[in-house]
Amino acid sequence: MSKRGWLLFAAMSVIWGIPYLLIKVALEGMPAPFIVFARTAIGAAVLLPVAMRRGMIGPALKQWRYIATFAALEIAGPWLLLGDAEQHMTSSLAGLLIAAVPFFVALIMWRLGDRSAVSGTRLAGLFIGMAGVVAIVGLNVGQVQVAHMLEVIAVAVGYAIAPIIADRKLVGVPTLATIALSLTGVAVLYLPISVAGHPAHMPRFNALAAVVGLGLICTAAAFLLFFQLIAEVGPAKSSMITFVNPAVAVAGGVLFLGESIKAGIIVGAPLVLIGLVLSTLRKEQAAPAAEEPVLATVAEVAGGPEAAIA
Repeated sequence: MSKRGWLLFAAMSVIWGIPYLLIKVALEGMPAPFIVFARTAIGAAVLLPVAMRRGMIGPALKQWRYIATFAALEIAGPWLLLGDAEQHMTSSLAGLLIAAVPFFVALIMWRLGDRSAVSGTRLAGLFIGMAGVVAIVGLNVGQVQVAHMLEVIAVAVGYAIAPIIADRKLVGVPTLATIALSLTGVAVLYLPISVAGHPAHMPRFNALAAVVGLGLICTAAAFLLFFQLIAEVGPAKSSMITFVNPAVAVAGGVLFLGESIKAGIIVGAPLVLIGLVLSTLRKEQAAPAAEEPVLATVAEVAGGPEAAIA
């Protein structure tokens, strides 16, 4: 990857590792659906006026179907499913299932025609990175129903497909408009839920500050950087941040919440870094005669050629 790609990757690894810490603080004063509404509403309130002043919303609405699909797969669906599933399983299991995102991305990219997505070096990097995640978060699976595991797996699949849609279908849409419309739509969707389950009392300052941080940094700024990362390195390499996020979350708990450091992070962090290096090694350019066939569409991944024709 380029230096810019590594900088964006590092920034996203930290920014999307922080929510684990901030959500834990915010939950002390407000329910999970209200937090989702608050962070998306804050992000929308910041980005939507800017996009409107720049005249981006009108042209972007021509691709509203893809924007809505991206918002559903990346924000609305995952945050709702995770909020329900994590009430019934350990954070270790949830972290392990989410860390499967790069594997789903590799499988989808392979299905779309990118054979390098499952090449030997990159596949080895994925397994080594996953081993690092296992060492960091542990294997405290506990008793959990299959339905709740399927919820988190559905989240991982959504996180895998959404960047591919952004990379292939929203490349001509201004990033600012895409994110502003996505956050606005999700905030509107969650509004009635948050009204029904609003906090009974005014939350404490630390909980309010956590929500503001979630909205400004981990939502508005994060998605702007995420789209830049996708454009710079592609969806497959972008998905590798799910290997680093747990390490950042554990480090944040140690530094800011007084949690004890786990021996697993000492072993797991180097494995994650090795996996990242192997998964992002530059490949030699193939000769023109050996170029890959034209890539399929996301619709073909979901339902085969018949679905794309339909």
